[in-house]
Amino acid sequence: MAGGRPFRPAHGARVLVSAALTLLLFLAISSLLSSSSSSSSSSSAAEVAVHRRSFLAAEPDPLRARFELIRRQASDHAAVVAAYAAHARRLKLDAARQLAVFEHLSSSLSSISLRLSSAGAGADAEADADADDDPLRPLEKEAKDRVKLARQLVAESKESFDTQLKIQKLRDTVFAVHEQLRRARRLRDLSARIAAGSTPKSLHCLAMRLMADRIARPESYPAPAPLDLDSDLLHYALFSDNVVAASVVVASAVRSAAEPRRHVFHVVTDPMYLPAMQAWFTRRPPARRARVEVRSAAEFAFLNASHSPVVRRIEAGRSDLGLLEHLRFYLLEMFPELRRIVLLEEDVVVQRDLAPLWTVDLDGKVNGAVETCFGGFRRYSRYLNFSHPAVRERLSPRACAWAYGVNVFDLDAWRRERCTDRFHRYFDLNEDGSLWSEGSVLPAGLMTFYGTTKPLDKSWHVMGLGYNPSISPEEIRNAAVIHFSGNMKPWLDVALNQYKHLWTKYVDTEMEFLPLCNFGL
Repeated sequence: MAGGRPFRPAHGARVLVSAALTLLLFLAISSLLSSSSSSSSSSSAAEVAVHRRSFLAAEPDPLRARFELIRRQASDHAAVVAAYAAHARRLKLDAARQLAVFEHLSSSLSSISLRLSSAGAGADAEADADADDDPLRPLEKEAKDRVKLARQLVAESKESFDTQLKIQKLRDTVFAVHEQLRRARRLRDLSARIAAGSTPKSLHCLAMRLMADRIARPESYPAPAPLDLDSDLLHYALFSDNVVAASVVVASAVRSAAEPRRHVFHVVTDPMYLPAMQAWFTRRPPARRARVEVRSAAEFAFLNASHSPVVRRIEAGRSDLGLLEHLRFYLLEMFPELRRIVLLEEDVVVQRDLAPLWTVDLDGKVNGAVETCFGGFRRYSRYLNFSHPAVRERLSPRACAWAYGVNVFDLDAWRRERCTDRFHRYFDLNEDGSLWSEGSVLPAGLMTFYGTTKPLDKSWHVMGLGYNPSISPEEIRNAAVIHFSGNMKPWLDVALNQYKHLWTKYVDTEMEFLPLCNFGL
């Protein structure tokens, strides 16, 4: 070929070889990448499979859990029923049938628990079994029935066997009975106070007739002459609004006295009963030249609200306080000229001459009284609240109590000990009733005359004829003063019949107004 390019076969061969090598290299790399990816996928799948098997292995087996729950319930209830059966045997209950049921049920539950334990070994093999072919189903039903029966039996028997429940019920019953008893006692005391403190119709009638007679015949009732407070005479103080009771005290003391003319009786009464009291002793004066002075509490100027906390509290509306009962704490102010005075209660009868009381040695003490304590009874702790510091710091709870009824007071020692001021101080402290109950004046006397009381021989004063039917006749016969302390006063229908004649024999039955007022004697 004249004038063209020459042919180059070697260059084309090199191009083909290069392309072939490139293709082979690409195929090799592709094959390598494919192999690596396949290996990685297989490894990941294996790991997932391993993790899945581990998770499945950690999941609880429902059959095993159910089996364990049933076995535990049966075992627990078997123990409870066995305990109740043992307790029933210890108590030696008469319910033999109930005891037999306990024992049978306990053994049955124990047997079921053992059967469940032995059946537990095959629980894994039966995990994939069909529910209808579950071999534990009958055993489970039997166990549940027994557990249900055990629960029912225990619930029915718990009240009989539960000691704490019995104790609590007993405590509730005792508390309820105590509350009923407390209410009954309060009603009894209230009724007794009303009966003892009320004025019977016969006494009211007598007072009205005496006042009417005094108004109708003033010339028959001259003004009484004031008595000279001679310290050489034997002076008595008597605070009462009961005309007949006051007359009995005076009549019995005069009849028992060796020298009646030396005996002077100072009767202080309520202003409302002053005319009746004066009319009685004007018409029926004491025999054998003994003297009686009748005065009203309103006549004593010191009995005002500024001086006496008793009057102040009464004027403030405390109707439960009686002024006459508290006049005993003002003996020095009422009789400042006297050196010694005997206080008699309105419900006493004098059987022996009381003149020796004016010469008895009181060892410098203020009050002479008969003590009432014996053993641990009638100590100060019975009458006063020793949880209050004013009581606890000044008095001993073991101190022996004494009684009002017949008391001899040394007014010189009273003045020295400032007993009236002491009474005022304690009375003010007891405004809220935290020291003693204000239903009685004895606690106030125990505090006022603490450490200043001289015990008298017990034959001077025998008390309790208003509540105690068992006092010996010899003790009554030997007593200088018998005291109808209590609510069964001798002028009431509820008086104790075996003692009433000791009082009625001193009633002046010649007073014409007594039959007119149906005064039963």
